[in-house]
Amino acid sequence: MPRNRRPRDREEKSAEIVAAATSLFSEVGYEKTSLAGIAAAAGVTTNTIYWYFQDKDALFVAVLDGLLRDGLAGVEDLEDRPWVEQLLWVVDELRRFDKLVTAVHALAADSPTIDAWHEGFHALADTMLAEILTSAGVPEAQVAARTRLGVFAVEGLLMHELPRAEQRQVLELVVEGAR
Repeated sequence: MPRNRRPRDREEKSAEIVAAATSLFSEVGYEKTSLAGIAAAAGVTTNTIYWYFQDKDALFVAVLDGLLRDGLAGVEDLEDRPWVEQLLWVVDELRRFDKLVTAVHALAADSPTIDAWHEGFHALADTMLAEILTSAGVPEAQVAARTRLGVFAVEGLLMHELPRAEQRQVLELVVEGAR
């Protein structure tokens, strides 16, 4: 029997599934997105998704990993900008995916897969912010507390809409003494 579709390699098909999931998770949220909907958007069957991902949570983590990779690439483009501008950019990027951020926090308590990703994300964010603060001359005794404050500030700005000037003031307190 002749093939109706050209064969796709594993990475290409996985990327198509992740792209469809990213779009749907971002538009309607995790809870309202079904694997059947993702399969339809990717042009595959639901069973095909299970060949690539253990479950919906694993697919969600693949989506988050892709967005994180893209975000880290964007941060590299901002290296010459002041720290506050970089943090404002991070807030803006995370806000674009507010449904995903909310889902991560809601699901982490019940999903070991998502909780592990969330913990890893925070470890990475803490490390990056600590390195920024250290390189900016923040005293070592203040780096850990200021790093935690920075994470809390970013998360708070995501949950509570403030005018840009107030966002800037909050973040300036975090990086006071830096650059």
